[in-house]
Amino acid sequence: MIVRIMGEGQVRLDDSHFVELNKLDDELLEEMESGDEEGFRRTFGTLLACVRRLGTPLPDDALEPSELILPSPDATLAEVRELLGDDGLIPG
Repeated sequence: MIVRIMGEGQVRLDDSHFVELNKLDDELLEEMESGDEEGFRRTFGTLLACVRRLGTPLPDDALEPSELILPSPDATLAEVRELLGDDGLIPG
């Protein structure tokens, strides 16, 4: 799976990591629904760190189709809520 972090680039992630990322996505949805900005920042940071740690960065000039696009690290809860609605970051 190719994941793009807006403003950073793309990484290739093995599909076996989907379950771990989906758990974090579920936490993010709960925090978005409750308006927990602090929890959202923490969990979103953890999600991005996992993608960076588990993924293999693609070269800057690579233009692979991204199966998942994550907001930039500085995105606020309100911005992410507006982008996603109730769908979450990780497609289910």
